[in-house]
Amino acid sequence: MPIENVKLGEGVKIWHPDLVNLYGCQIGAGTIVGPFVEVQGGVVIGQNCTISSHSFICEGVTIEDEVFVGHGVRFVNEKHPRSNRPDWALPPENAILVKRGAMIGTGAIIMPGVTIGENSIIGAFSFVNKDIPANVIALGIPAEIVGRIRK
Repeated sequence: MPIENVKLGEGVKIWHPDLVNLYGCQIGAGTIVGPFVEVQGGVVIGQNCTISSHSFICEGVTIEDEVFVGHGVRFVNEKHPRSNRPDWALPPENAILVKRGAMIGTGAIIMPGVTIGENSIIGAFSFVNKDIPANVIALGIPAEIVGRIRK
């Protein structure tokens, strides 16, 4: 699997580089990328993040600093997928933002146009189809706020 046209910050650790697919993206200093991860073109990942194995981060995703992405997390950038669309371009409203310090549990699915707030926690296997504010715990299908994080 290729690592092509990628801007890597100082100290980025890619476990098993031959088992990842990274292209046209930017990964900040100190970030760790596990095996069997795909990060598509235009993705920006901040500093000191963890991207766990088997995760898929599609075009249109921005992940700020100190974010944890659990195993098998999937980001989705298309609300109405169709086959064979060579003219497809990411609609701006489908962009996904994960703010600083957020944690996304194993197997979560993050849908298009969602913002996950600073320091929020998304439970394992949750389905996030709307914005999640800062400093909360959200889980379920669909993800709902079940608690607040105290500073």
